[in-house]
Amino acid sequence: MSVRLDPAYRASALGTLGEDELDVLVIGGGVVGAGAALDAASRGLSVTLVEARDWAAGTSSRSSKLIHGGLRYLEQRDFALVREALKERGLLLHRLAPHLVRPVPFLFPLRHRVWERAYVGAGVALYDTLGGARALPAHRHLSRRAALDLAPSLDPEALTGAIRYYDAQVDDARHTMMLARTAAQHGATVLTRTKVVGLLRDGARVVGARVRDVESGAEYAVRARRVVSATGVWTDEMHQLTGLPSPFNVRMSKGVHLLVRRDRMRLETGLITTTEKSVLFVIPWGEHWIIGTTDTEWTLDRDHPAASKSDVDYLLDRVNAVLREPLTTDDIDGVYAGLRPLLSGESDDTAQLSREHAVAEPAPGLFVIAGGKYTTYRVMAADVVDAAGRGLGKALAPSVTEQLPILGAVGYHELRDDRESVAQRHGLSVSTVERLLGRYGSAVTDLFGLIEREPRLAEPIPGAEGYLKAEAVYAVTHEGALHLDDILTRRTRISIEAPDRGLAAAAEVAHLVAPHLSWGSGALRREVACYRDRVHAERSAQQAVDDDAANAARLTAPDVVAAAT
Repeated sequence: MSVRLDPAYRASALGTLGEDELDVLVIGGGVVGAGAALDAASRGLSVTLVEARDWAAGTSSRSSKLIHGGLRYLEQRDFALVREALKERGLLLHRLAPHLVRPVPFLFPLRHRVWERAYVGAGVALYDTLGGARALPAHRHLSRRAALDLAPSLDPEALTGAIRYYDAQVDDARHTMMLARTAAQHGATVLTRTKVVGLLRDGARVVGARVRDVESGAEYAVRARRVVSATGVWTDEMHQLTGLPSPFNVRMSKGVHLLVRRDRMRLETGLITTTEKSVLFVIPWGEHWIIGTTDTEWTLDRDHPAASKSDVDYLLDRVNAVLREPLTTDDIDGVYAGLRPLLSGESDDTAQLSREHAVAEPAPGLFVIAGGKYTTYRVMAADVVDAAGRGLGKALAPSVTEQLPILGAVGYHELRDDRESVAQRHGLSVSTVERLLGRYGSAVTDLFGLIEREPRLAEPIPGAEGYLKAEAVYAVTHEGALHLDDILTRRTRISIEAPDRGLAAAAEVAHLVAPHLSWGSGALRREVACYRDRVHAERSAQQAVDDDAANAARLTAPDVVAAAT
């Protein structure tokens, strides 16, 4: 039975928050923070994880959604990082999260004859080798004709041939949320909408934090023998709470992605090509392609990074350079922007900064982890728990997360093999069951339980017909969603997949979940209005000429909690 992160769980957790001293308080509910909470709890430590907004509300829901080693890091000769990331890719694919992480083929078009095929081919061969034998299918060299057979939408003049290789893909927000639920299964207390507003000190030592429940305004003194900050691009803000010099600085790099309808490009594989600044991906995503990414420095609002018209135009220009028929803004259904936390170095170009991570203890009892990349979150989590565990006065067991499946993994393959009979038993199509298994794994049985008790929940959501009504309800009864935005943006991907960004579905979803969240008519209207304002603000930002104007446009929409006060 999986842990239900419902309102009753949250109320109970808040009711005991601060009563006992913890071994570890983890700050930050992104992938590294959730991973650290799981790592510590699975070693037998008492753990509480607090997140100021929602699981993965920052960087961890706005990535390229790839689990990969990073081909471009081979060119930078960062072999250790690539090897580490590819090992983690294999673990996630085959052991830890086979329900959430899946293989994806990519085509690398070649523009030059002879030398480029040898150069890129050698790099991809090394990539396959570092990834481990049989981890994924080996790469293949293709002629121009064979490449065009796989990708008819490519401009024949844009390539002389291609190389096909494999990487992996994940729904980053769902994976992060599942990590938090897995940590809760192992005894951790996990809370969203709980913001750290100060640190507790005993002389120079950090002995906990003051935590504010953003929903009610109540504050709690949470004592902990160790405090772990896994706050990503908010790392510098955590340093400011210590009043001490920062052991390292984190710079923010903005990455923008577009979602384009699948039928606008005839491709049987993803694409990767180089640009003058970074790499360009075209990644299959359900009924869409994800096109990304930009890599530019961002110094403005951390909570709501905004895509500007120049970002959108940049991506369209780069992808159109290899297509027969150019894409236009009319083809775009969704846009999202995220911030990468990069350890600051001497380079002025964020594309050249390291994706490696670092752990520091800026004050006794406070451990900060920063940098890294999504794929290596588990290694980062283990490293910071190793560091924090020293001196606890008891033997700390080694990390076990390399062997610890994430919620939904155990039993997933059996259900998938039996998907036809599962579909028949629950009155759903086989394709629907396959999609649900790829989002919930074996935890889908809980979702089926909701449908059995209330059959109307098997109906599609009006305005977002790719999702069932049960998925919206499940988001608040099991997955910790507290607001409409949590459901439309992170538990589902309606906000970036629907051409209207989810506006038509918003009211229906709000009515579905209102009884479970005790929303009256006023709260329901406020949730829908705040979501609508957010969509309008993002669309306005995407018409702005530069970052400053886009940032100003995006900030016209208040957060839903602020709107309620």
